[in-house]
Amino acid sequence: MNDILFTPMKIGSCEIKNRIVMSPMLLGFGQFDGTATDEMMDYYEARAKGGTGLIITEITRVNDKTGASAFGQLSMSNDSTIESVSRMADRIHKHGAKLFVQLHHPGRQNVGLMVGTVPVSIMMQKITKGAYGKLLFKLTPKVGPTMIEKNIVPCSVAPSKCDPAYFAGGRVRALKHSEIKGLEQDFIDAAVRVKKAGCDGVELHCSHGYLLQQFLSPVTNRRTDEYGGSFENRMRFITNIINGIRRECGKDFPLIVRLTVDECYAMQGQPDKGYGLDEGIKYAKALEKLGIDAIDVSSAGYDTFNYWLEPVSFEPGWRKYMAKAVKEAVSIPVIAANLIRSPEQAAQQIEEGVQDFVSLGRPHIADPDWTRKAQNGEHIRRCICCLNCFESMETNAYIGGHGECAVNPFVGNEGKELVVDGNGRKVVVVGAGASGLTAAYILAQRGFNVTVLEKDSTPGGQLKLASAPPHKAKIGWLIEDLVALCNDNGVELVYDTLADIDTIKKYDPYAVFLAMGSNPVKPKFPGEYNYDEMITFADVLTGKVNLDGKKVAVIGSGMTGLETAEYLNDHGCSTIVVEMAKEIAPGTWMQHLDDIMPRLRQSGTRFFTGEQLSELFDDKIVTKNVDTGALTIHNVDATVLALGSRSNTSLYDEVNAGFERVFRIGDEYKVGRIQNATSTAYKAAISLK
Repeated sequence: MNDILFTPMKIGSCEIKNRIVMSPMLLGFGQFDGTATDEMMDYYEARAKGGTGLIITEITRVNDKTGASAFGQLSMSNDSTIESVSRMADRIHKHGAKLFVQLHHPGRQNVGLMVGTVPVSIMMQKITKGAYGKLLFKLTPKVGPTMIEKNIVPCSVAPSKCDPAYFAGGRVRALKHSEIKGLEQDFIDAAVRVKKAGCDGVELHCSHGYLLQQFLSPVTNRRTDEYGGSFENRMRFITNIINGIRRECGKDFPLIVRLTVDECYAMQGQPDKGYGLDEGIKYAKALEKLGIDAIDVSSAGYDTFNYWLEPVSFEPGWRKYMAKAVKEAVSIPVIAANLIRSPEQAAQQIEEGVQDFVSLGRPHIADPDWTRKAQNGEHIRRCICCLNCFESMETNAYIGGHGECAVNPFVGNEGKELVVDGNGRKVVVVGAGASGLTAAYILAQRGFNVTVLEKDSTPGGQLKLASAPPHKAKIGWLIEDLVALCNDNGVELVYDTLADIDTIKKYDPYAVFLAMGSNPVKPKFPGEYNYDEMITFADVLTGKVNLDGKKVAVIGSGMTGLETAEYLNDHGCSTIVVEMAKEIAPGTWMQHLDDIMPRLRQSGTRFFTGEQLSELFDDKIVTKNVDTGALTIHNVDATVLALGSRSNTSLYDEVNAGFERVFRIGDEYKVGRIQNATSTAYKAAISLK
């Protein structure tokens, strides 16, 4: 059934060896001047080596002053980057893959902190011989967020003065007519440089709410000159760019447009805002008439974030109807992502006429060998839609770092070969959660003889809790994938075994890795209740305690608390959530909240912020307002604590005294999320000498 994935097809004059495309995704492997670094080349080459037919680069800026989205971004804004991009193209071409460069300007979705900063940074980095960057990344995490919050940053630009984009914030000013003309030329000049670099084509990023799409949208384009008003006028900016690229690069140089065909405001209860699929199809037809070679179908923008970069709750293929509607309306090839998570789904969508090429973004981060494994029938490490890649990219950009993958700790380390020097030496790993299984398969790949001891009858550890709430089943994929990696690499998995020092000694291990996870925090509160029977989120999510149909208070509004409340709602409970902070889930990535909060509100969950649990009883709780001290009684049938977890280090002292090489990883080392578990496991596994 999957054979169609491996048939060639042309985009314009360029033949792609298969139907698999790597979507553009910024991870931040660049540097101030926008040249392609060795780290970036390693990253892309690994995906080309893995069999991908077409790689489309991350967002690549065409303008340094208003169009730089990140310090670590690729650039085609001047001739100085041509040589490095040419070398990257050569490395990709040697594996039979093609390389297109995605040309981009963020418009109003830029962070004001970036406007005008890159040209200064390039100059200062040269003058100070690199010292400037170290100082910048030392100050930015402290100063940057404050400047953004207080709006003491330059304005981002848009077709018209409008509200700032959700998540980007800041202020927005309208582009001058002369600036629009200048940006048109910037895109054209960038395409010429891409061709000079020996790349195979370009993609214009007219999607996800960035500048090119801002001209199409009535939300952001209210101009009254020739660039606004009518459909044709709103098309003028991209029309002039396409015509200019054709004029300068020739008709045989392939050109793709990535297009938002539905802004998805209606999905957020704003049906009269933006444009929908009908107008999106009209744009696709108009672009085809302009002579482009393919449409890369996408949706939404920053204002409707979760409808283009989906969190874990969205079903694979949920938006394939958009691509199918476009394919039925145009005769050029259609590329689309559609939240594809398996070769079978990918092949089926091509067979059904949904699209011609499958675009895999996060799946290519999770497994660079996706294509080769799909062709050979091997087990693929799947993206679980946890959004860590995007969140970590945004967070690490402040410190000069790059995006990370929760399921693939090798991201950013593609150029580093694993040292295979285990020579059959014995390693015992205690715990078969995310960190234990990750360490186990990497150690086995290095040639160590690895045994994992797990107290439960099944693997997964904290992942089993994480996958238990509604809409979180994809988290369970990681358990299956890690077990498959362990099995493929000869790891011995021993279940129903509570490891102690004597059990470990029987293996006479060269090294011991402790991955015993964490336990829920259970503080003592004033009041009349049985402490031993105090209920935690783990008790609920494992099914140890059944609260079906009861009125329940959940203490703590982190994602664990919110997901526990949703689990209870699905089991017929009436829930309240009590949070000591002034906001729900402080510090939580906004997409997760945007995903779960509407469902919780629809289920009737009530939220009490700025309230601290003061007294606990079997049939009620008393909360105290953190500002006024006023007490409130809440009558409930049960109370569930979701106040975090504490590392389980019960075995560490004894093991550390008994063995020379002992490593603590995952929650045992420091309580965190999945990425913390896999990254600490990776670092420990490669450090064993």
